[in-house]
Amino acid sequence: MSVKVDVDALRVGMFVHLDLGWWAHPFALSSFLLTSPEQIATIRGLGLKRVRWSPERSRLSEPEGTPDDTPAAAANDAALGDGGQDAAASSGDAARAAAGDTAPARADSGDSADSAASDEGDGHGDGSGPAGGAPAAQRAELAAQRAAQRLCEQQCQEAGAAWNEAQRLVPTTPAQAREVTEALTRSLLDKLLVDREMCVRVLSEGAGDRVTTHALNVAVISLLMGRVFGFGADDMLDLGVGALLHDVGKIDLPERVRHGSALPLSAVELAAYQEHVALGLGHGQRMGLREGALAVLAQHHEMADGSGFPGRLNLDRMSTAARIVSLVNRYDNLCNPPQVAAALTPHEALSTIFAQSRSKFDATMLNAFIRMMGVYPPGSLVQLTDDRYATVVSCNSSRPLKPRVLVCDTAVPLDQALLLNLDGQTDIGIRRSLKPTQLPAAARDYLSPRPRMVYFFEPVAAPAPVSHQRLAA
Repeated sequence: MSVKVDVDALRVGMFVHLDLGWWAHPFALSSFLLTSPEQIATIRGLGLKRVRWSPERSRLSEPEGTPDDTPAAAANDAALGDGGQDAAASSGDAARAAAGDTAPARADSGDSADSAASDEGDGHGDGSGPAGGAPAAQRAELAAQRAAQRLCEQQCQEAGAAWNEAQRLVPTTPAQAREVTEALTRSLLDKLLVDREMCVRVLSEGAGDRVTTHALNVAVISLLMGRVFGFGADDMLDLGVGALLHDVGKIDLPERVRHGSALPLSAVELAAYQEHVALGLGHGQRMGLREGALAVLAQHHEMADGSGFPGRLNLDRMSTAARIVSLVNRYDNLCNPPQVAAALTPHEALSTIFAQSRSKFDATMLNAFIRMMGVYPPGSLVQLTDDRYATVVSCNSSRPLKPRVLVCDTAVPLDQALLLNLDGQTDIGIRRSLKPTQLPAAARDYLSPRPRMVYFFEPVAAPAPVSHQRLAA
């Protein structure tokens, strides 16, 4: 049960719930454990008079003196329930494990290891055998990996809820839809623009339906690409808003033609599908989007060789942000098509683009994309050089052939499997990429290949400086 407390009475150790949209505050999650006076100062600066907190999920050093813990306050909040943004963080254990990551305006998954390690049992040392007497450092690493996964998943859920709110507002209150979308983009940037190398991580399917997942995937990966190319603050904002809204025109289309390649379309239906670009541009103009974001809406289906639509623009006439979104949009549509049976693995999608569509995308950008996502992007199923099977969990932009993988070992419960960082393995690498149907039944059951790829970003444990060529606008 949650109760209300005045913001002036907040103390380190209280588990609080901010009844605001995820985009309206700089924290990693909307429900979290207060771990520093700076967090309290940030909450007070949000203009809130009172916030909800959960005594049973708190870690106060003096529990007997809890503020505002009165029957009246409890009854008031029991009527409110734990809905809204708290629903996205309903797992108390996950939120507590990630609590160390809620510093204002920065989300850093690495700091969650200490708090999470104390709650975890014996782990699994290297993905190849039972933990048994696994050293404390390995158990702590396993706990940190789980905490980072949960934090990413909960942030993705809350971002998805904010995106859906913006979409709901587009037809009736377009200016407010713009405000929510811009705030969501700024919130993503708050979590993204840290002084550490970032990587793309594959998540479970917690972000919502395919449409929501697609919008977030395109936005998250596009923002990481913008970071690679050194975009300034205004350009990053336009890129993020444009990526989140690139398909907004589809809300006006009939269901049959909304997804383009989902069904064989007649010439009339194909023309109707392509109309979503103009419809989206109209929505963007009514929302009052900036020119950079409008360019993304107008050009996200254009191709470098002039074969795209609706304007058949070539590379020189496309904005840099639109070039990024065009590439990322194509990649995610290959991985996450409307018909799951037609999905390519991430490695297959990347190979298909490189082999069949290189002329359609900016060459410098495509090379940077492969470097950032890895030759084996997150979600790829692989066989290692020691014959074990694994799934790629996160990429390594400095060494694209050496991602982090979850290794199949049926002797160990899946929730105890330690991720294996191939960058630290001199004698183990990836032999080949696989389709789910190529896995033995036991490995397929263990690794549970996802029918849909959900991506988010995560700081890597140790920053590795990488020199990237900046793309001229």
